[in-house]
Formats: sequence, C-alpha cells, structure tokens
Amino acid sequence: MSEPLLKVKDLKKHFAIRGGVLSRVVDHVHAVDGVSLEVAQGETLGVVGESGCGKSTTGRCILRLIEPTSGEIWFQGQDVRKMDGEKLRALRRDMQIIFQDPYASLNPRLTVASIIGEALQIHNLAKTNKDIEARVVELLETVGLRPEYMHRYPHEFSGGQRQRIGIARALAVEPKLIVCDEPVSALDVSVQAQVINLLEDLQEKFGLTYLFIAHDLSVVEHISDRVAVMYLGRVVEISSAKDMYANPKHPYTEALLSAVPIPDPKAKRKRIVLQGDVPNPIRPPSGCHFHTRCPIAVERCSRDVPHLKETTPGHWVSCHLRS
Repeated sequence: MSEPLLKVKDLKKHFAIRGGVLSRVVDHVHAVDGVSLEVAQGETLGVVGESGCGKSTTGRCILRLIEPTSGEIWFQGQDVRKMDGEKLRALRRDMQIIFQDPYASLNPRLTVASIIGEALQIHNLAKTNKDIEARVVELLETVGLRPEYMHRYPHEFSGGQRQRIGIARALAVEPKLIVCDEPVSALDVSVQAQVINLLEDLQEKFGLTYLFIAHDLSVVEHISDRVAVMYLGRVVEISSAKDMYANPKHPYTEALLSAVPIPDPKAKRKRIVLQGDVPNPIRPPSGCHFHTRCPIAVERCSRDVPHLKETTPGHWVSCHLRS
C-alpha cells in the first residue's frame, strides 16, 4: 500500500464558551472529538452525518482555516500542524476548498476575473495581466462557463453558475486535494446533478482527490469511492461506498440509510426511527456517544469508548456489539 495523500489521526476541535463579566471560559463545545481517517491519491472520501456532527469543522481543521485543539494532520508526508508562514502558504496551493453557499463565498464587489485571478497573483502563477486573463478564460471554459463572463459580478449569475465560479477558483492553483464542503446542498436538484458530474469529470481530467462533505446520502453514494459516517464529532463507520450501502454495520448508519427514499414504489424498506434528540455537544454522553439513542445499546456502551476496528477487509466500525 502506498502512503495516503492525507492522514488524520485523533483530530479534536473544542470551541470555548465564554461567560460572565470577565468573559472567562466556562465550557467547551466538542465539535470534533477524535476523528481519524485516510484519503488516498485520486480517491473521493465522502463524509456524511446529520447537521452539527462536525463534518465541516473537520474539513476546515484539515485545511487549517481553523486551528485544531489537538491531533495529527499529515499531507504528503508533511505535518500540517507544524507549518506556518511560507510553508503554510505553499500548502494552500495543494489544498483548496469549495464552500457550501455560492451566494456568500464570492466577493460581490469583485468581478469573476478578479475572484479567480486573485489566487494566481498570490502564488505568482502568472507573470502579467494578460497571462492572468488567459488563465481565467481557460478555467471558465473548463467549468462550462463562457469567457465573456469574466467581466461580470457574482450577482449576475445563478446559484449553479456561482458554484462553478467557486470551482474554477479552487482549480486555479492546480491543487491535489479539494475539500468539497456540501457544494451542492444549496442548489436545485437538477443543478446538483450537473455540478456533481462536473466534479467527477474534473477529477478524472486532473487526477484530483476529494474530501466530499454532505448530508445527502444519495449524492455521496454517487460520487464517493469510500464513505465515512460521523456522529457527534466522531467517525462511527468507514468502508467502500458499495459495501456501506449494501451492508451497513453501525446502528446509526443503518438508521441513516433507512431514511433514503427508494425510487421503486413497490420496494419496501424497514424504517428505523431513532428515539430522542442528538445530545448536547457541550456535554456529550460518556462511552459511545450514540448509546443514548441506540436500539441495541448495553451497559458497556455507556462506559467504554468504542474504537474503529476492521470487521471485514476495508470495513471499519466503531461499535462494541458489531464485528
């Protein structure tokens, strides 16, 4: 096995809660609570889970858009957490992000040419304005937009077109890894399919690696090679997309997949309805975070923290009762 492009080990991010007259730290939100995962060169790892489970925070910690509380992040064999200054800037070329909201992620005061060309100037990838303009035209055509759009402003485009501009901006520096932070969740269903197909074409053309964050399980199944399921800041299951959807092992994954609509009206699937609400991430449950809602939990689940173990080749589960 070759060394993975990205390796994350026991990543944690706890946000401080301040209160009182002196704004002292009174508690912490355990947004990411011990995430470990690997992404190989050229693959797409889908990260799924309900809102607030820590998916986006994990992605931003990997890119160091926010600083992790603890843990290890290795990219191409380099320790990302120890980088600063010029080393961190150089890293930005290889690791990019596509944001969730195409309406908020583009500066409304800049033209498309300035939005995409800014990265070329920062990283000295084009020597003259003419070179920058030529590269912007090339990138717009790559994502399916017309060259004359470069002189327009973001408010003149639809949501799908804006997201294509965001993709072009991410591609400008020729990255190796792109964190796709729910890139289609704000778009219409028909436009979602177009953007997903574009991302797949770009991956094949440029040999890109994706960390694809989403809550739509059908989208993740379509684009991902492997899938990691998160619950309350932890990864509870990782496997190939095919195996995950055909043979889920963790009770939470089973509940998630039971909610996915089936296009065949004659087909039936047993719906698993979880009891109670997602626990407060300020004071998460002891032991397995899922034990308060798990239909098969036993006393040990509330006491011991389960760790990911390989139950079948390539299929890892964090559960005391599943093997």
